[in-house]
Amino acid sequence: MLEAVARTRDALMGAGGVEEALRGLRAERGQESASKMSVIGLDLHYGSFHVLKDVSLDFPERQVTALIGPSGCGKSTLLKTLDRMNDLVPDCRVEGLVTLDGQNAYEDIPVNSLRRRVGMVFQQPNPFPMSIYDNVAFGPRTHGVQDRAQLDGIVEQSLRDAAMWDEVKDRLRKSALGLSGGQQQRLCIARALAVKPEVLLLDESTSALDPISTAKIEELVGELKRSYTVIMVTHNMLQALRVSDKTAFFLLGEMVEAGPTEDIFTEPVDPRTADYVAGRFG
Repeated sequence: MLEAVARTRDALMGAGGVEEALRGLRAERGQESASKMSVIGLDLHYGSFHVLKDVSLDFPERQVTALIGPSGCGKSTLLKTLDRMNDLVPDCRVEGLVTLDGQNAYEDIPVNSLRRRVGMVFQQPNPFPMSIYDNVAFGPRTHGVQDRAQLDGIVEQSLRDAAMWDEVKDRLRKSALGLSGGQQQRLCIARALAVKPEVLLLDESTSALDPISTAKIEELVGELKRSYTVIMVTHNMLQALRVSDKTAFFLLGEMVEAGPTEDIFTEPVDPRTADYVAGRFG
């Protein structure tokens, strides 16, 4: 793997650029189809603290990829790196390559465009202190949509996609802060979907919810992958088994192992992965 990453970095310096680098790395792994997003040889530092260490990982299109591992291992940091939220962190240094559809996400795609195409939902529901309607319409308005009929359609479709239209259609002008915790989280998902992203990042989006609300979010994720690439951080092993197609295990800033979820949980290659999924640490 280290040799593959070295060759990938060499390709980036040559005429082939990003596409050649991606093809080379996938050839090393026996992969034929391109992924929606990829990270190659990714290192991230907060000042002198080395948070992510030489991470290379593909995120398949229209699949759910789960990132698992103990607290502090770099999962959420990786998620934020995918849509450049770490740009806002002082003394943060990113080395390596992050791609979206084969383009360098840090050089070829303007950050505002990247964040429209890659939406994120956080651990704690964070609706804006405004109406349900205005929460969902906020993103489209920011991107220049002002026509009322068009906004109405976007709001309805986004709420339908988030499986909550029937719950709120008669109180769209009510404050979003009056919703339950589970409803607020699905509203945040609807708000992210309103700008038509291609990738949806979920950072422990069910950890603060009750079991019923968690089940609704998991069911929703299963529906969303028909149209979106979903990348989720979770500490819930059963949740990763239930909803993800691919799983990557992280430990101390390193990606230890990645593969089809069933394989990671039933036939892990690395003993550290086996210990973690069996609950022997973490």
